Amino acid sequence: MTTRIYVRASTKDQDAERALTDLKNFALSIKGDVNEYVENESGTKLDRPVLNQLLDDSSHGDTLLVESVDRLSRLSQNDFEILKVRIKEKGLKLVVADLPTTHTLVNSADNITSSILSLVNNMLIDLLATMARLDNDKRRERIKQGLERSGYKPTGKKADIAKHVRIKELNNKGLTKEEIAKAVGCGVATVYRVIKQ
Repeated sequence: MTTRIYVRASTKDQDAERALTDLKNFALSIKGDVNEYVENESGTKLDRPVLNQLLDDSSHGDTLLVESVDRLSRLSQNDFEILKVRIKEKGLKLVVADLPTTHTLVNSADNITSSILSLVNNMLIDLLATMARLDNDKRRERIKQGLERSGYKPTGKKADIAKHVRIKELNNKGLTKEEIAKAVGCGVATVYRVIKQ
């Protein structure tokens, strides 16, 4: 049995490993090996490379340990259902460090009490995932409103194709996103957007 710790932050500027030490200490209470999966991707994306790797590596009976539900998901309801099915198909026990009722799943036997706790945990996790998604939606709406109030208007300018080609060339040469942005004369967000296209 392996405990698979998943930590995530939305951007490279954020410290995805911030909670790793606490989660490693928590994992000591669980028998077996411990593997760490660190990712800087938006929680609104279902297709996250490190999360996919974790699921591929997992075996039935392993534990998926996260700090909080919002570190696992800020997904739409449909995408969260898909993720939950994938977790269930792998036979993972989802333990959320800041949701103590999930801690009982680690060493639970198959009996009525663990079945009831599983049901309660599933409802709580669904509720927390919905709250995380709504929080993200509200944040995006506030940013949009703030930009509108400040007078910001999207320019609607066309993409600089030559600049995009140069960004992709430099990325293929192994430069960091920051180095590419400086060399091309654009923002780091533009570099990420062009590379993802």
